[in-house]
Amino acid sequence: MPKSTSAEKAARAAERKQQRNKSVKSATKTYVTRAEKLISNRGLESAHVAVVAAISALDKAAKKGAIHPNTAARSKSRLMKKFNQAKLASIAEKETTDTGAA
Repeated sequence: MPKSTSAEKAARAAERKQQRNKSVKSATKTYVTRAEKLISNRGLESAHVAVVAAISALDKAAKKGAIHPNTAARSKSRLMKKFNQAKLASIAEKETTDTGAA
């Protein structure tokens, strides 16, 4: 229980920020999860759109202070790494299919 009026105000402000950060973090996690599922399902066209949306959400969350900028950078890096590996795997799969059929 805050003792001073300034402490009461700080507690109210902290609660507002916590609620905002919670929704921002939740939305960010949703974007990242959606992108990861599309990557694992090999839907690379839709996965690319989802990855761009997830990266944008991570950048916005870091800018607002909901997450640390290094956390956003690490998440973006991991997401892009998964996407690029899936893209390379699909290219290799197409090449083996093309050479095997010829």
